[in-house]
Amino acid sequence: MAARKTQKQPAKAPAQIAKRNEKMDQLTLKLIRDTATGVHRSILRRNKPDLSFPIRSLGNVSYSQKRGYFEIGKQKKTRTLTVNTVKNFAQTLRMMGLSKELVENNDFATKRDAYYQSKNWEEAKFDEQSESDTVMDDIEALFSIQGLSREQLRFVPDEHGGAVAGNLVVMDPDRETGEVERIDCTRFGSGAYSIPSNVELLSFQTDAKFVLAIETGGVFQRLQSHKFWQTANCILVSMAGVPTRATRRFIRKLSDECKLPVYAFVDCDPYGISNIYRTLKVGSGNAAHLSQFFCVPQAHYLGVTPQDIRDYDLPTHPLQAVDVKRARDALKNDPFFQAHKPWRKALNDLLKMGVRAEQQALAKWGLNYVIEEYLPRKLAAPAKFLP
Repeated sequence: MAARKTQKQPAKAPAQIAKRNEKMDQLTLKLIRDTATGVHRSILRRNKPDLSFPIRSLGNVSYSQKRGYFEIGKQKKTRTLTVNTVKNFAQTLRMMGLSKELVENNDFATKRDAYYQSKNWEEAKFDEQSESDTVMDDIEALFSIQGLSREQLRFVPDEHGGAVAGNLVVMDPDRETGEVERIDCTRFGSGAYSIPSNVELLSFQTDAKFVLAIETGGVFQRLQSHKFWQTANCILVSMAGVPTRATRRFIRKLSDECKLPVYAFVDCDPYGISNIYRTLKVGSGNAAHLSQFFCVPQAHYLGVTPQDIRDYDLPTHPLQAVDVKRARDALKNDPFFQAHKPWRKALNDLLKMGVRAEQQALAKWGLNYVIEEYLPRKLAAPAKFLP
């Protein structure tokens, strides 16, 4: 077992984070009350009240190189109270009311919880969860303009985040008592720390040099079991495919608060590049209103690259039709790839080669080749990483 290291980069203290979140709670309550008051005043004036929501689509998204993430545009859809919209309008207000109750009671609800809560809303109840999910997403988009995320509205994802191993102490205050639990991520043996669904109250201590975000569980397990985090002095995070909200938020908070670079290690295929990596770094088109909270603009792509396929003579698989379509769509429509010439070159290169390669293809040269040769060589030249 590794000796415990002196932590040189303390982040914000739990008390500071609790105070900040208390302010966010007050802002949440104020915005909900102001919205409801505006609707009430319109009704008293015998006007039709309405609510305006940002349109959540790639067509209403721009990529800000200065901020480093997707930003929602100015296009909006307006929901006006009419005979035809009365149910949906009522559901929207009831969902806001549920958020208000959750904040006031220091509680939370998953999407599934919120759907079942609506069964007590009489004619405003949802028939399917897809309906309640859409209303929740609209409310989140509405309040994101004011700096609130869904988690600050006290709606949390059903799924947990990824796994974490390495030189990191996570400080997690108890929701009721405030007592802080110090979780040492070097002391999980062959296991790892599981990122909770809501990470807002967490704070960190570390002297690691960087965060390595890994696509596949298999590669994460190998790096963890051989304590790569110790030899490289880093923090390993398993994304397990497209990272969940909690995983992205965890990485973002950790990087921001501890001033750590983030390197993403994913497969060399259009999905790994344009879905997994792009989502981690700049967000996605239909959730651009969340980018300011969840994306990691300081992330860089460590590999595998089309050039790696040649340099390391990696085993490959042919690109499928869906891969080709995904790459061409990214080149044609995605503002992130349009803004970065090195990425356009990499995707075009991949299309010309007509193949894709997985992280674990490096095992051709030995099960631990990725630990002993590939990653050390890559990490020696981070300036060459793709943006």
